[in-house]
Amino acid sequence: MTLESIRAALAWCTVFNLGLLIGWWLLFALARDWIYQVHGKWFNLSRERFDTIHYAGMALFKIGILLLNLVPYLSLRIVG
Repeated sequence: MTLESIRAALAWCTVFNLGLLIGWWLLFALARDWIYQVHGKWFNLSRERFDTIHYAGMALFKIGILLLNLVPYLSLRIVG
């Protein structure tokens, strides 16, 4: 595997994961009540707890994208 192919893979992973994050945010912003109703059948969650879980999940996912995809891509881009 060449350095350029690793860079390309990291770049595409970053784009794909950011797309997933934006999709999650859009779905949550536009269909929050429906998602809450579906999950409310399975779990006993208050609305505040539900919002907190999703907000924390999105934050952790964003941190993961930055640390595991974008930072290695940028470092390989600078070094190579």
